[in-house]
Amino acid sequence: MSSGGLSVPRLPRIPAKEKRTMDSPALQAILDGLAADYVKQLHLRVERVEPGKVTLSLPVAPGLVHAGGVLCGQAIMSAADTAMLLAMIAQLGSFKPMTTVQLQTSFVRPVPKDVAAVTIVARVLRPGKSLSYGDVEFTTPDGKLAAHATTTYALI
Repeated sequence: MSSGGLSVPRLPRIPAKEKRTMDSPALQAILDGLAADYVKQLHLRVERVEPGKVTLSLPVAPGLVHAGGVLCGQAIMSAADTAMLLAMIAQLGSFKPMTTVQLQTSFVRPVPKDVAAVTIVARVLRPGKSLSYGDVEFTTPDGKLAAHATTTYALI
């Protein structure tokens, strides 16, 4: 969900004194309004929100499974980038223009096509004025780690 030099939709900024704690419906509405059509096809659902931490659900839909019968890495990386964007918004209390500087993903175990959904937990580890760092974990319903990503975001 980085801008990649493209224009970012202008959403109303909330002045610092009016920043609010995000809840799941508010963050879901931001995701639904801000995400590219490609990201919307992931059908991510915001399950829980805390300042700097979000929990999402990623359904393992047939369109996200490759010929090997497992969830494709591209879907995992897109979901990781999106999850961290949402964690940053939860940290900041509102959307602010930002871009991905670094996203490194380790695929720990495959997610088979018969898994209904994976749980994604994204955390802002170190918020900064210009750069922020975070991590994202993907777990299967049995609690096993499937993928782990580290991120760096720049506020622009």
